[in-house]
Parts: sequence; structure tokens; C-alpha cells
Amino acid sequence: MRTTVGWQAGPAGAELRQVPLERRDLRPDDVAVRVDYCGVCHSDLHALHRDGRDTPLVPGHEFTGVVTEVGSGVTRFAAGDAVAVGNIVDSCGACPMCERGQENFCREFPTLTYDGTDRHDGSTTLGGYSREYVVREGFTYPLPAGLDPAAAAPLLCAGITVWEPLRALGVGPDSRVAVAGLGGLGHLAVKLAVALGAETTVLSRSADKAEDARRLGAHDLIVSADEWQLAAARDRFDVVLDTIAVPHDLGPYLKLVALDGTLSVVGYLGPVTVPMTDLLVGRKRLGSAGSGGRPATAEMLAFCAEHDVTADIELLPSKQVNEALDRLGRNDVRYRFVLDLADLS
Repeated sequence: MRTTVGWQAGPAGAELRQVPLERRDLRPDDVAVRVDYCGVCHSDLHALHRDGRDTPLVPGHEFTGVVTEVGSGVTRFAAGDAVAVGNIVDSCGACPMCERGQENFCREFPTLTYDGTDRHDGSTTLGGYSREYVVREGFTYPLPAGLDPAAAAPLLCAGITVWEPLRALGVGPDSRVAVAGLGGLGHLAVKLAVALGAETTVLSRSADKAEDARRLGAHDLIVSADEWQLAAARDRFDVVLDTIAVPHDLGPYLKLVALDGTLSVVGYLGPVTVPMTDLLVGRKRLGSAGSGGRPATAEMLAFCAEHDVTADIELLPSKQVNEALDRLGRNDVRYRFVLDLADLS
């Protein structure tokens, strides 16, 4: 085993402490990565506070770094290469979803970057809040030159989560897109929709983020609490991308969807109730998406490099990880925390 150091929460409680961690020795198709920057995701908070969690947890599933060593069978990477790793680090590779490059929908469930089960030895995966990560070559991505490695880290979760539905729904120059919620997911959805050429609008509970929406490239902002503004925008959008992470009524957003358009919910993944007439009138569709497979992730990174798309981040030394999580729980960030792991060296 290899020894590194990282931030771990014990079986009880959510506070993270710096501890030694063990990584596996390199298998033939493994890459050892020095983790330089790791994004802090809402799902990290959910995992830390999950009811009934009875094992230690090392969060972190969107990170960039540098290859330090490769296994004997690795051909795509060498020591010194800049790379990125997302929230999936393995899959069965043989089911219909994997064969289509949708490892995120693996029939046997993908191996997650943390709190997942290694498919070879059954160990629990430890995430990117650490100085080193060992990962299969096939789930490691070259980090394109020109992308700031700190601001690119959130692309590997937040970015691919919104890229997947935007691409699947064919968003392009003739599309009218609305993004509900301007947070970690939403601000990247705006940037990507604009870069794809879509007429892009932000849906927000107040006008406070109007300036931010314009800075991100949005063409308009609609205050979702204003019934007059909602009524004026009825049937306007081909795609409404809902990034709101808490339970909420989908009805007002479905009314904004145009004929044969789609409301794609990617923020809240719990149960919802929708009257069928809200879908019937206008032949509207309700969908969702989650993460992305390897081809889509590589495509997204290349697109972001070409169009200079990265996350708006607040960079913190990793020793402030508990502060970052506390502030994230209070929505006190615009728009993504990223940890600098250099202080773990």
C-alpha cells in the first residue's frame, strides 16, 4: 500500500480532520495523481450528514493534479502530465450503457470516487480531499492546456452534470434556454449554454443576481417570485434546466417550457409530484440527467478549453475545509469552493 494524507470525517460527526490515508499499489492500468485542487460539492455535504453513516469518509470527486507515476500497462499518460478526475472512477465496462460510453448509467452501478466499492478488492474508495489519488487510466482525463487547473476542477462534477442534458437535448444557436438557480451548477449551465450559442435566461427568486447573470453571459433574468414576469414568459423556452437543490414546485417551471420542450431537473433528485396536464398541454417533457460518461466528459473539457469556460471559484487552503463546508451549507459562496491541497505536502 501507498501512504498519503487527507481530510477524513469519522463514523460519527461531519468535521474533517487531517489523517494518514492508504492508497493501493498501482495496478497495470493505474495512474497515481498528485491532487492539487479539489472542488467542494453539495453532495459532499449530503454524504457527510447522511443518516446512518457508520464508516469514515474522505469526500471530494472533482479534482485536477499531476501524474506522478503510472502502471506498467498505461499508454496515455506519463509522469508530469496535467490531468483531471471526476466522480466516477470505474464501471463494469460490459453492459449496454457502458458500451455506449454512458458509464454514468452503468447497469451494475459505477464505482464512485469516494464512498464507493472498488470492483477488484472490495475496499471503500477515498476521495480527492487528499494529496494523492490512484485511479484507472480510462477514468483519467488530460487537462487541456489553457484551462486554469483550480477553476477547472468543478467542471468534473458540476460542469459535466449540466453539460450532459444540454448536449442530449441538442442545445445550440437556435435554442432558448432558461437556467433555474444560479449556484455551483447553475452558473456553469449559463456559461455552457451561452458558449453553445443559446439565448440564455436566468430564473432567480430575486433580482439580486441580475448583474452576475449578465456577467456570466445571460441575456435576461426572470424573477421567479414575480407572477407577472412568469406569465409573460409562458411557453418561451425550449429547455429549462432546473439546478435547484431543495424540494420545490415544478409547476411554475413547466409553464415556461415551449411546445415539445423539456424541463430537465438536475439539482434535486428526490420524489416530485407533477399533474399530467402540466405535461399534456404543450406536449412537454420532464427529464433528468446525472454526471456523464467518458466520451462526454472528454468532449466537455475540450469545449471548455476552446471557449474559455471554467467555474467561478473561491480558492481556499485545504486546512479551511470545514469552514468551506459550513459556508456552503449556508449558500455563502459564488459559486464554487475549491481546496488547494498544497498544504498537505
